[in-house]
Amino acid sequence: MNPCKFYKCLADDTRLHSLMLISRVEEACVCELMAAMELDQPKMSRHLAELRKCGILQDERRGKWVYYRLHPDLPSWAVKVIQDTAEHNPDYYQAALKRILPNPTADNICC
Repeated sequence: MNPCKFYKCLADDTRLHSLMLISRVEEACVCELMAAMELDQPKMSRHLAELRKCGILQDERRGKWVYYRLHPDLPSWAVKVIQDTAEHNPDYYQAALKRILPNPTADNICC
């Protein structure tokens, strides 16, 4: 992983928010991220695809939904940057995190 490529990939608000959320919940479905970020499917998928192309995320299709997690081959320095950023900036993604966490009373409408 080239540091310049890594930081360029994170230089978009939607991608950075998505990455912070995924780093906190470990794995997220496109539909969960759409709800959390309040974005439509094409826009969300486009940003996730960019993170996948950069080698930051890994995807897995399960039925009609695609789930994303940090790529297992991501260098430790990059994982540390992501984790430290999320840990020290919870206000940046907290509202979206509340929308992605499971709500035991809500119907599971997307996944």
